[in-house]
Amino acid sequence: MAEDREILREIWEGRLPVCFTLATEEVSTPIAPDPFYLMVPRLTYFPLVTDKVRRHFVRCVVPEKHDNEMWLEFEKYPLKWHYPIGLLYDLLVTNSELPWQITVHFEKYPDNKLLKCPSKDVVESHLMHSLKEADALKHKNHIMALMQERDHKQLWLGLLHDRFDQFWSANRKLMEHSAEDGFRYIPFRLYAPQFTSKPFMQYLVKSIENEKRLTLEDLLQRANLNFESKGPFQVVIHGIDLPMETPLQWISEHLSYPDNFLHLCIRYSLP
Repeated sequence: MAEDREILREIWEGRLPVCFTLATEEVSTPIAPDPFYLMVPRLTYFPLVTDKVRRHFVRCVVPEKHDNEMWLEFEKYPLKWHYPIGLLYDLLVTNSELPWQITVHFEKYPDNKLLKCPSKDVVESHLMHSLKEADALKHKNHIMALMQERDHKQLWLGLLHDRFDQFWSANRKLMEHSAEDGFRYIPFRLYAPQFTSKPFMQYLVKSIENEKRLTLEDLLQRANLNFESKGPFQVVIHGIDLPMETPLQWISEHLSYPDNFLHLCIRYSLP
């Protein structure tokens, strides 16, 4: 990997200020609790950073709800805990308003819209499954299969405890490739709710084809959708508007989330 640690670290250190507020109808105390403010890493998942949020609000809901699973909502949209935080923000917050206003719930878990997440072990399982899927695309799953259990733990604990060096000491192995070939296929998910009812689009795209380094523009062309038909748009990841000429191999090495996928959002300018 042509490792540019400065870029990797900048992406790792991306943060979002969030203002959590308990749903009004769930407040059981005479005075509503104050909002809870937190700077959260873009790369992580909400269940890994919201223990303090739970402790702050749980004392203000009725006792029989104390053991309920907490869930989060933004403008009536239940937030999928298995999506990285930065992806949720890029996908849902169209006006870039900060701090991000999120509502906290302990009642009426929307089972039809959200997976259950009773513990952080579930997040670990989700991460490992995604890493294996990404590695299957990049290396036919050779790297994850050869990694030892301690390497898998390095990846998980590095993300869990927000330790860049610990995570990348193992993740760099997943980014290895030959200079001539690049990755076999680029692990990515393309989020374009304006065009499809599916959560995201995914298809096979190589990093190099006929000795040509494919770019973001090539990836979009293979979606066979006329993105321009709805007006000027951006492709956003980590809050960054990516230039169309950026090589896919470079994007995949430097801008992938910890699950090794590129989570790319199509965003249109507000009218």
